[in-house]
Amino acid sequence: MTRAALLLVLALTACSGEKVQAPAEWVPIFNGKDLTGWTPKLSGYAFGKDPFETFRVQDGVLQIRYDQYDAFQGEFGHLFYETPYSSYDIRFEYRFLGEQISGGPDWAWRNNGLMVHTEDPATMLLDKDFPRSIEVQLLGGNGKDERSTGNLCTPDTNVVMDGVLRTEHCINSASPTYHGDDWVKVEIHVRGGEEIIHFINGEEVMRYQSPQIGDAMPIEGEGTPVTRGYFALQAETHPTEFRHIEIRVLEE
Repeated sequence: MTRAALLLVLALTACSGEKVQAPAEWVPIFNGKDLTGWTPKLSGYAFGKDPFETFRVQDGVLQIRYDQYDAFQGEFGHLFYETPYSSYDIRFEYRFLGEQISGGPDWAWRNNGLMVHTEDPATMLLDKDFPRSIEVQLLGGNGKDERSTGNLCTPDTNVVMDGVLRTEHCINSASPTYHGDDWVKVEIHVRGGEEIIHFINGEEVMRYQSPQIGDAMPIEGEGTPVTRGYFALQAETHPTEFRHIEIRVLEE
């Protein structure tokens, strides 16, 4: 909202006698210097342990790197932000660089993600590859074939889309394909257990409702609404960079 538009809303609201709350501000949650506020969890390692420096910061950019690995042996990683939220917007830019680490699965080539509404990372099983979450899947193109980004994947979860319960693991968005190493802008609107909307380079590419526990999590109960959680950036075997990570927290 522009300043002029905001002033108009305030003026009209004042005339009607109604109270108005100014829009929440975007706040940086990555300082460009270090990983303050963020904690890694690699499969096979305790929460907080990253012996390969998979996640690092250089030149103001949060990097995913594999130069200290001999070969990938299943150490899928996630970098969790310290605070859980329910209703918020998050935005950032990402890009893929270089070559996938030896031993990485074919499906993980130029594949990464943002996990929202995740379980508490401190309680994850040591060898668990992916947290229970809603994944905003980030993909890069191979230079010729179509491959959308901002897709949806559902580790141990389900969602409702167009009034239908969707139980497949991944669903493609309506985004175009982004080839090469250019930065791509992502913005995600999370509204508790009601709705989640994906935007890529300013365009809406997907929306769905009612995130809930899937049948792979019988202890928590299939169909239980997922209304709150942590969020995390993935490390899925391909070098990736993130920058300008910001959040706008809404009233709970």
